[in-house]
Amino acid sequence: MSAIFDFSSLLTVLLLMICTCAYLRDMRPTIFDGGQQTLQPGETRLKRTGVTGFCWKLSRIGERLSPYVGVCCVIMAIHLLFFK
Repeated sequence: MSAIFDFSSLLTVLLLMICTCAYLRDMRPTIFDGGQQTLQPGETRLKRTGVTGFCWKLSRIGERLSPYVGVCCVIMAIHLLFFK
């Protein structure tokens, strides 16, 4: 079954993406900022779009909610090892 249709697999993929993006951004802080335009007059922040914008958002989730993401990873590992 595809990871899209199985809720447990979808959560596993999402957690892995969050952890991977946060790790990559920790190693290379500007990895998801490449190709960003400078601020225009009147704009308050950069617009992050596309795949790099999505990865940037995942890395921010991983940075700001790291204790919760870590607990979710442990719970998911226990679920996969013992219940699946």
